[in-house]
Amino acid sequence: MTLGQSRQEGERGQRAGFLGCGRGAERGGAGDSATETHLRSGRAGGGRAVPPWAWPPLTAPRPGCQPHGPPTSLSLPAPRRRAVHARPACASMAGKALSLLPPLLLAAAGLAGLLLLCVPTRDIREPPALKYGIVLDAGSSHTAMFIYKWPADKENDTGIVGQHSSCDVRGGGISSYADNPSGAGQSLVECLNQALRDVPEERHAGTPLYLGATAGMRLLNLTSPEASASVLAAVTQTLTQYPFDFRGARILSGQDEGVFGWVTANYLLENFIKYGWVGQWFRPRKGTLGAMDLGGASTQITFETASPTEDPASEVQLRLYGQRYRVYTHSFLCYGRDQVLRRLLASALQTHGSHPCWPQGYSTHVMLREVFESPCTAAQRPRTFNRSTRVSLAGSSDPTLCRGLVSQLFNASSCRFSRCSFSGVFQPPVAGKFIAFSAFFYTMDFLRTVMGLPVATLQQLEVAVVTVCNQTWSELQARAPDDRARLPDYCAGAMFVQQLLTRGYGFDERSFGGVTFQKKAGDTAVGWALGYMLNLTNLIPADPPGLRKGTDFSSWVVLLLLFAAMLLAAFALLLHQARATKSARTI
Repeated sequence: MTLGQSRQEGERGQRAGFLGCGRGAERGGAGDSATETHLRSGRAGGGRAVPPWAWPPLTAPRPGCQPHGPPTSLSLPAPRRRAVHARPACASMAGKALSLLPPLLLAAAGLAGLLLLCVPTRDIREPPALKYGIVLDAGSSHTAMFIYKWPADKENDTGIVGQHSSCDVRGGGISSYADNPSGAGQSLVECLNQALRDVPEERHAGTPLYLGATAGMRLLNLTSPEASASVLAAVTQTLTQYPFDFRGARILSGQDEGVFGWVTANYLLENFIKYGWVGQWFRPRKGTLGAMDLGGASTQITFETASPTEDPASEVQLRLYGQRYRVYTHSFLCYGRDQVLRRLLASALQTHGSHPCWPQGYSTHVMLREVFESPCTAAQRPRTFNRSTRVSLAGSSDPTLCRGLVSQLFNASSCRFSRCSFSGVFQPPVAGKFIAFSAFFYTMDFLRTVMGLPVATLQQLEVAVVTVCNQTWSELQARAPDDRARLPDYCAGAMFVQQLLTRGYGFDERSFGGVTFQKKAGDTAVGWALGYMLNLTNLIPADPPGLRKGTDFSSWVVLLLLFAAMLLAAFALLLHQARATKSARTI
């Protein structure tokens, strides 16, 4: 090789080795070795040899090169060298941890699911479609049987108990069988046989059966406790012969009768608690209704009050669905419709030659024993009288005298409290809305439908009462020919209702506007019977109902297999990850 050729090769090596910005400059390796050979053998500046100490460092960057510049076209291909990329140790460990996270989470979820499914449980028999309950309302004038039903899987809910059927027992109340106790039990047979048909046979054994006796039996128990016990024993003997779950026959107190009637009305109208469309229980803001019941031998008034009552005997505190209620209640014995009519008849016999509340043209014979042997007419009873004497008495259609007779029933002269209703009984001022049922409804319904009279206000009610008391017997018969047995007493009954609401309970025009006279709420009769059954069967809890989740057997099996599959998939992923790591280390 000549000197000129050597110089050209050296310059070419310089351009390719550290002046070029192509693949050789980026990768190094064999390209750097070729440049080094030319530098060492060539001569700098016209072929002059370069001493070793002036050679450039092998790893030094080439002057004038950019890291990512465009490649330079060279005549000699640039040899390749494997690049070594160093990773930090912490980054490698983080990557391994992240790769293990999905299978670990999958394994944890599967294991947790299996543990939850393995929690000890017990088998619960599927509840029947419906449950039933039977209550016999043994009133003073008659006995009525009510059959209630409710969804078996919705116990302790609200507004779900409804009336299935009912039956009116023929004859009088069980208290009228004081001289023939066995007849009291026999009188119930017809309605009990109907219950056998109305309640499905497979539900007979689980259907509770109750009998509650009210004011008629309370009066009998006052005059003859032995006769009262004999009547209850007779009806118990009859009721136990039926396949139902008989739970006793007892006499209700006046306070129980009032409170249970109040519970029934507010339960049916969903005033305690309501199930909303969003699937949550909530307490309605409309408040509760007061309840007024007019039976045959007593009348009850019950309503919620904000402050404690002055007479503790008239206050009842209830806890329903987690809410506390302070309730005023009082029952007036001998102020039921039948006993009031008997008291008015006794007064008419003693003070008038006729009955001012009976229609003119009506007359009948009255047995003195039937009038004066009641405990409610004991104060009017003559010192001596023949029990078998029959007296003829006619009506006179005199509204003024009739009002005078009725007003004598309400004695407001003595009161040891800050305020009283009548007969010295404490009563706070009536407040809120009321529902009036039983004889209240029947009396007002007669005035509205048969007589065609408006009774929306107290003034209209007073006019309606005077109108019906002015009717003659023939006029009344023309209006209601099918109700001859009760027609003579509608004047006295209407006059008593009007006086009881105004003089007795203290309703004025404003508060009377909030009174609704109603027989039923939906398809269920309003009265104490439903509230009595709800209390004894614990269908109304003290605390608000909670929501529970349940899973049937097929769903449980599916979940079990799903969680097991998740656990197996997690183990498979962990095994695959371990094998992949081992293979990488081997290579």
